[in-house]
Amino acid sequence: MVSVKRLVLDILKPHQPNALEFSCTLAKVGDDYHVSLTVIEVDENTETIQVVIEGNNINFEAIQSAINDMSGSLHSIDVVEVQSEADKE
Repeated sequence: MVSVKRLVLDILKPHQPNALEFSCTLAKVGDDYHVSLTVIEVDENTETIQVVIEGNNINFEAIQSAINDMSGSLHSIDVVEVQSEADKE
């Protein structure tokens, strides 16, 4: 089995929810998720953000669903860290 430990995502989102609300919503997707959000660019209607999510076993589908529920659009997955069970020994 392989666990996703860290994701760095490039996301386009509307101004609302704000960065704090967006981060908190993503953090609540998992029991141990640590979320860091950086606003990269702002225009009249949207913000381009970089989101770093760290956790024991990140559920990418649930993260993507939460992004979509907040009217965000995942542009790219820029960094991925995974760990296999064999690596833990």
